[in-house]
Amino acid sequence: MADACRPFGRRGNSLLFDSVDIEATTQDANFNHAEINQLYQCWDGASIVCIGIIKIMNDKSKPQQGNPGVRELRIGDDGDGQRVDNFLLKTLKGVPKSRIYRILRKGEVRVNKGRIKPEYRLKDGDLLRIPPIRVSDETAPKAPGGHILERLEQSIIYEDKAFLILNKPSGMAVHGGSGISHGVIEGLRALRPEAHFLELAHRLDRDTSGCLVIAKKRSALRAFQALLRDNHAIEKNYLALVMGQWPGGKRRIDAALRKNVLSSGERIVRVSEDGKASLSLFAPETIYNDCTLMRVRLITGRTHQVRVHAQYAGHPIAGDDKYGDDGFNREMAGRGLKRLFLHAAELRFTIPEHITIHVQAPLEPALQRLLQQLK
Repeated sequence: MADACRPFGRRGNSLLFDSVDIEATTQDANFNHAEINQLYQCWDGASIVCIGIIKIMNDKSKPQQGNPGVRELRIGDDGDGQRVDNFLLKTLKGVPKSRIYRILRKGEVRVNKGRIKPEYRLKDGDLLRIPPIRVSDETAPKAPGGHILERLEQSIIYEDKAFLILNKPSGMAVHGGSGISHGVIEGLRALRPEAHFLELAHRLDRDTSGCLVIAKKRSALRAFQALLRDNHAIEKNYLALVMGQWPGGKRRIDAALRKNVLSSGERIVRVSEDGKASLSLFAPETIYNDCTLMRVRLITGRTHQVRVHAQYAGHPIAGDDKYGDDGFNREMAGRGLKRLFLHAAELRFTIPEHITIHVQAPLEPALQRLLQQLK
C-alpha cells in the first residue's frame, strides 16, 4: 500500500481511488473494524472502488440521535461541591442510574483526565469528561404539558439572580417520583431551558400550597440550607383551617415527631418521645362557628409537622385525609373544600451579603371563597 488516497473518478455516489493507504485513510475517517474489513474486501490489488464510502462518511459526520459523542464540561460555580454521581444523574436525563454508576466504575468518566469515584466532589474549574451514552426515547423523561408550564409561570411571586420563589399550587409535587412523571422542579427546568442551575431549596408536601424556594445558584442553595439548619434563621408562617373553636389564644406546641412506615408501605408521622424535636407556634386568626383559621409559625421543619401538631392539639386540619377527622372533612367538602387547607403563606430570610427576602403568597380563590362562606 502506497500513497494517500487520490480519487480519479466517480461512480454514482461513490469515488474511485487509484492507490490507497487503507489503514491511514480509515484511521483519519475514524472507521470501525467492520467498516475497515469492508474496504479491504473491495481491494483488487490495483485500485479500490469505495462503494458507499460517501454514505459511511456522511453518516459519521451526522450526530446520532440519542447517542452524543464524548462531552467535556468545564465545571463552574453551580457545580462546585456537588458529588459527581449526582451531577451526572441530573445532567444525563433518562439514563438509568445503574448505567451511570457503571461508567463511573469502569473509568469512562474522567475529571481532569483522571479516574474518579462516585463520591468525588466536583470543584470550580474541573474538566469533566462524559463518554457517549445512548438515551432511548422510551427512557427519556417526557416534558411537562403546556398547561403545567403556564401554571408554573403564573405562580412565580419573586425572582432575583439567586432565587426564584413561587406560590406552589396544591396537588403538584415538588419533584417527580414513584407514579409521578414530573413535578415543580422538572416543570421549571422545561420552562427555563437556558438556566444552568435550578434546584429545590426545601420541600413542601404535594397537597400543601404556598411559598416554595428554588435556588438559581449552588452558592445560594448552600446558603439557604445553612439557614435551614438554624431553626430561627428562616421565618415560615402557614395558614391552616382547623376543626373546632381554638381556645386560649396563642399556643406553643413542643412535641417530638417520629416517622414510621406502616405494613402497607404508607409513611406516617406520630408524636413520640424518641422522635426529633419539633416546635410550632399556633395563633388564631379568625374563629368561626365550628372551625378556626390559624396562623402557624414553624420553628423546626419536620415532615408533616403542622398537620401532626394540629392533630395532637385536638384540632386537625380540614381536608387532611391522613391525620384529619372524617366527619369534619365531609362537612368541609360539602362546603366546597376539595383539598388540604394548609398554605405556606409567608417566608422571610436573609442570606449573608444578600438582601432580606420577604414574600407573601395569597390563598387561592377557592380557599378565599370558603372563608367568606364561613363568616
